[in-house]
Amino acid sequence: MEDFTIAIYCFLDDYLQLSHPKEDVKRKMSNAEVLTTAIIAARYFSANFVKARCYMKQVHGCKMTDKSNFNRHLHRLSDELTNIFFSLGQSIKKLNTEAQYIIDSFPVAVCKNIRIKRCKLLKNKAYRGYNHSKREYFYGFKIQIITTADGIPTEFLITAGSYHDATAFEAMNIDLPAGSTLYADSAYTNYELEDYYKELEQIYLLAERKSNSKRPDSPAMKFIKKMMRKRIETSFSEILNYFPRKVHAVTPQGFILKLVLFICAYTFNRVI
Repeated sequence: MEDFTIAIYCFLDDYLQLSHPKEDVKRKMSNAEVLTTAIIAARYFSANFVKARCYMKQVHGCKMTDKSNFNRHLHRLSDELTNIFFSLGQSIKKLNTEAQYIIDSFPVAVCKNIRIKRCKLLKNKAYRGYNHSKREYFYGFKIQIITTADGIPTEFLITAGSYHDATAFEAMNIDLPAGSTLYADSAYTNYELEDYYKELEQIYLLAERKSNSKRPDSPAMKFIKKMMRKRIETSFSEILNYFPRKVHAVTPQGFILKLVLFICAYTFNRVI
């Protein structure tokens, strides 16, 4: 845990010094210390910032601001955190010589269905989605993630729960190297996008086919697609292991920030 904390801090501090060399010297905590504390919270304390702040103060001697200032400082760095993830994703893609990727989604509920009417965090029917694997409705967000064949996340998109995977995929700005292969389940079937990425981006979208598909797969291709998608399901399970029984947040932005922290913490844990 201590080694992971030091490695994360060194990486973030070096990155932030290159991207933002000037920082307010009057602040009690640096940007790298705030982001490190938040990622440690997501990795080891189920996104409990209070426990993570105590750990950083007692073990690493960080000068901690109060809870309110820490949260405000972290929210100001939310865009920077996303930029760091996607920059790391670009490096992962350059090292991924196989150029094989997988895309899938998983739902994150903000509350149980029986409490939807009393939910104060979200107030919109757009967040009401359906989880096909569990055959149940949920109220919250859906996370689209692209991983390498080894299950390391490189890109993600968070949408409202009602968004279909195909709709969310169209909204994603896919940035994969030319010659890459992207495996997906049948929900991502879109022949026009398949042709577009193949002809213009040299990206081969291989979605599982339904029984009535106009472009059926051979038995060998069906087997390959099924085996490739098992790795991302394992990654989802490992990410969800970081989640507490209930993600505490006061605002939708705070809830989304914690989702990003869980993804970043898992990614850092895989590459560092």
